[in-house]
Amino acid sequence: MTDRAAKRAVLIAGPTASGKSALALTLAEALGGTIINADAMQVYRDLRVLTARPSPAEEARVPHLLYGHVDAAENYSVGRWCVDAGAALSAVERGGRLPILTGGTGLYFKALTRGLAAVPPIPAQIRAAVRARLEREGIAALYAELSERDGATARRLMPGDRARITRALEVVLATGRSLTDWHREGMTPALDPQLAVKVFLDVDRAELYRRIDARFDAMLCAGALDEVRALASRRLDPALPAMKAHGVPWLIRHLNGEIDLAAAVEAAKRDTRRYTKRQATWFRHQLPDWTWIAPETAPREIRGALGR
Repeated sequence: MTDRAAKRAVLIAGPTASGKSALALTLAEALGGTIINADAMQVYRDLRVLTARPSPAEEARVPHLLYGHVDAAENYSVGRWCVDAGAALSAVERGGRLPILTGGTGLYFKALTRGLAAVPPIPAQIRAAVRARLEREGIAALYAELSERDGATARRLMPGDRARITRALEVVLATGRSLTDWHREGMTPALDPQLAVKVFLDVDRAELYRRIDARFDAMLCAGALDEVRALASRRLDPALPAMKAHGVPWLIRHLNGEIDLAAAVEAAKRDTRRYTKRQATWFRHQLPDWTWIAPETAPREIRGALGR
């Protein structure tokens, strides 16, 4: 699968419901590993059920880091995760254990192994002002201003991409510099990709869709609707990442009486299925050096690549 040069970490990615967490747990128990979360939604403590975070029983079997450590009211960024993940990697290695990073957020893995622009923190008042304008004026007005202030970045974005347009506008307003300029500098990688076993779990499309549907049904039985009800009661900004986790917007619409539960569930499943297509496309283009393997052969192939 890959050369047997000394590896210091295992990176496991894949689409939603592909079996990443189960594989990480199997390897961690067999190899003395610590699992580090690389999923942008599993960082939020408010969403254990709906993001399929490891259960308390699973977390007790081997050490788990960076799960559920962020409040849903926070806009947790890739940069913050890189800092947290770098510290976690160092701590795990000092303890003599194997770091196993797993998740479905491709940008986390790319930033970890290729670096990230070191954009300074955005002052809270600027962030709040831009978000208020978004609600008041709409995304078209913000995109028009971004085009004037930072044309290079605006041309790379879709005019309706609320998250990236607001982020780019916040950066140029706060720093006076284009986000594109910041991307030319940036944070160095926390992990040399040559020193990691990097796999993407490749699951048959029909089987993956079956797993997605079954898992969402199981989440509902495990209390996902109550979890979303508690989150909705906080009246948080709908633009926050946690408020856009798969299933959250649709279940909130159901709780608000806008649609019935069956319609909300089907829409959430549909969105998740579509997302897995984008995940696969993104990884193929952005991280072409990763090895795509079937979940059932992954333990043997990864152990072989580690020389264990």
